[in-house]
Amino acid sequence: MAEDRDPTADLVVQALTNQGVPVMRFDLARFPQDVTLAAQHGGEEHGWSGDVCSDGRAVRLEEVRAVYYRRPGLPGIASRVASAYRGWARAQALVGMVQVLSSLPVVWMHHPDVYRASAHKPGQLVAASAAGLRVPRTLITNRLEHARKWAAGIGGPLVCKPVASAALDLPDGPPMMLPTRRFDAQELDESLELTAHLLQEWVPKAYEVRLTVVGDRMFPVAIHAGSAAALTDWRSDYDSLEYEPVTAPGHVADGVRRFMAHYRLNFGAFDFAVRPDGQWDFFECNPAGQWQFIAAATGLPIAEAHAALLRGAVA
Repeated sequence: MAEDRDPTADLVVQALTNQGVPVMRFDLARFPQDVTLAAQHGGEEHGWSGDVCSDGRAVRLEEVRAVYYRRPGLPGIASRVASAYRGWARAQALVGMVQVLSSLPVVWMHHPDVYRASAHKPGQLVAASAAGLRVPRTLITNRLEHARKWAAGIGGPLVCKPVASAALDLPDGPPMMLPTRRFDAQELDESLELTAHLLQEWVPKAYEVRLTVVGDRMFPVAIHAGSAAALTDWRSDYDSLEYEPVTAPGHVADGVRRFMAHYRLNFGAFDFAVRPDGQWDFFECNPAGQWQFIAAATGLPIAEAHAALLRGAVA
């Protein structure tokens, strides 16, 4: 299940097809209007039987071997449903489809419950530290006085990041994600009190690393910034970036494995900064992160690793 126009999902579908694995793809946003579900449980059985149908194709629930769940939309409810019932109807559709599929004894990447548990920075920073990864000093607050005291203790430049991955709905353009912003302590003002803010010490970088993990395979790639904006947040200027496959230090790879095991992840897109002295600092892990640009730039077989994991081969 993925958005209809998701290039990352496209690569996984193509890799599975190349490996001779039948695939049925649909966006949850098309259920229940254009996708149908018929699942039955006989009372004494150990699972569900029935099928999911979409665009004239059908898959038997008994034949499903894996579910690739990547940022699908929410179920789309017909306009003829009264507004008072639309939220209720959407909840029924969401739980009906996802929970039937999640009760099948198959590989998931990732179950929504796993994604929700692993997707947020506050918990990730604690899990990363417990896993033995180095984490920048961080403050989450809406208390200006406390932020100023904390910043004075850092004694250097800071960055501000979104606590959660939420987009700004702009009136004259598409939704926009806020990038990481570098600033100095004297810039802190009363606007900090309007919501929760995540502040971190600035980490001096030789370069950054996007470490894509699929099952037991790791694909670490250095991202070299070619502009001031990209040096602060490489997502701000993709055109200035250069990519180079590298090797993760053994202690970092071990920490990543412990982090993955903590959240029961079989995929993660990790972001690290590598300091001039070679130390790796953990920033975050996106359990549904993009990697197609990394694969395109480096030729690394990330899609093939996805396909191997989903079809039950060694990833």
